[in-house]
Amino acid sequence: MWKLKQLVAGDEEREESFLEDESDGICSLSYTQRMYAFAACLLAGLVCMFLSIIVFVRPIKFAILFTFGNLLAVGSTAFVIGPAQQINMMFDSARIYATTVYLVCVLIALICALLVSLKS
Repeated sequence: MWKLKQLVAGDEEREESFLEDESDGICSLSYTQRMYAFAACLLAGLVCMFLSIIVFVRPIKFAILFTFGNLLAVGSTAFVIGPAQQINMMFDSARIYATTVYLVCVLIALICALLVSLKS
């Protein structure tokens, strides 16, 4: 996280190593492209969550939209800090319980949506 603070503070020299450290050779997005991807993913997640409120009376659509919106919103930060760092931070000893509860809720919502769709 301090790398991001250094980058925001305007340390030009630090920006290059920030992008080199996080890219791992797989992702060659520039800082600007990562910010656009972050914003687009977060916005798409928020739109999905808003649409889920509108279709609240239809449980299948609600569960799918809300779950997908949450995953998009949480996953959007992977563009900023990288997916490996995101997973490491999620499974940190201080956050493991919150991550476990979140993932269990996501799975329960999807299973309930599947069961309701099979029933009808």
